[in-house]
Amino acid sequence: MDTFKESLQKFAKLAIKTGINLQPGQGVFLTSPIEAADFAHLVTEEAYKAGAKDVTIRWGDDTVDRLRLNYAPLDALETIPDWKFAAQNAAVRDNYAVLHIYGPNPDLYDGIDSGRVGAFMKASSQGLKDYMQCIMKDETQWSIVAYPTIAWAKKVFPDKPIEEAKHALLEEILRISRVSGHEDPIAAWDVHNETMHKASTFMNRKKFKQLIYRAPGTNLTIDLPVGHIWSGGSGPSTAGIVFNANIPTEEVFTLPDKRGVNGTVMSTMPLNSDGGIIDHFSLTFKDGEVVDFKAEKGEETLKHLLESDPGARRLGEVALVPHHSPVSESGLVFFNTLFDENASCHLALGKAYPTCIEGGNELDESGLDQAGVNDSLIHEDFMVGSAELDIDGVTSDGVRVPVFRKGAWAFSFE
Repeated sequence: MDTFKESLQKFAKLAIKTGINLQPGQGVFLTSPIEAADFAHLVTEEAYKAGAKDVTIRWGDDTVDRLRLNYAPLDALETIPDWKFAAQNAAVRDNYAVLHIYGPNPDLYDGIDSGRVGAFMKASSQGLKDYMQCIMKDETQWSIVAYPTIAWAKKVFPDKPIEEAKHALLEEILRISRVSGHEDPIAAWDVHNETMHKASTFMNRKKFKQLIYRAPGTNLTIDLPVGHIWSGGSGPSTAGIVFNANIPTEEVFTLPDKRGVNGTVMSTMPLNSDGGIIDHFSLTFKDGEVVDFKAEKGEETLKHLLESDPGARRLGEVALVPHHSPVSESGLVFFNTLFDENASCHLALGKAYPTCIEGGNELDESGLDQAGVNDSLIHEDFMVGSAELDIDGVTSDGVRVPVFRKGAWAFSFE
């Protein structure tokens, strides 16, 4: 049986080879929590072995971030100097691949005024607008992988001692990411990507004009724009380099018509939004816009999220995930969107991926707007799937076709 060190080395190689598919002579812009330094060093080593010309690391420190939000003057949170974003914006322009090691504290900003948090997040999104445009157009390879931090591990396993909690969370990360249990994780991902491609190909052939969601608390219709594209698993950058944006991933996704969403949808899992938990919430849409919302926990955080900009009140993504995925079968709530979104069908508020509509990368802002493609500073996934969710697709001639029944695909892709 592999030791954790051997598994982490495999994981680091997977992140470089399958995640960003680093090309010889390309640079890497790596972000990592300081708690993940040992793993970041393994990733850096694998990057140089794969021919990286440079690996630049931006370290994240939750303690410093919380202190800033708690004590910095409000005007410093609302206006952030451009130089703080210059390296990240310039890296993608210089064709650096981007890799995030993700291990957030779900309660990072608990107890801090949500208005201060919202102001800082909005200013940060504005500062990184060029970077986000590049990422969402797949102009370079990018990927996200996970690593257990103390705060995250304690949130998932609150009854375990700290080291046991981290050990247990790492076990789940490696299993769900198809590292443990596989002699060659890269080959395992090749097989998984092929399955995901079959699902997206099936949905693309159907060319549904609308999806209808039914579940407890949910009665929602989502129009799909003409020329929408379903994607899943690996996909190409604009230069044709195939990469996996998320490890893990179980979703097949597209974009909605931003003006064609109507009805109410109920969340089925907690949402960790920038260090705050929003739970048991519902959103009501009319002509694509959120016109009412409720949350049992984190309602002020949800309010500030929806007020990020006009596009934050509209949907930018529709994603289908079978309820019986490796994540959901863990029986855990991860309080981490990278994992929880792969346990459940989900939607996203905010910016849509232009790659999810034919010719999207060539359209300007006006063209994207006319095509129904949402624009925003945010992109926030929230979970709506369960074993009780039914989804129907409506064809162009009005035929209603079962897509999901009881949280599972209603058909075979073969």
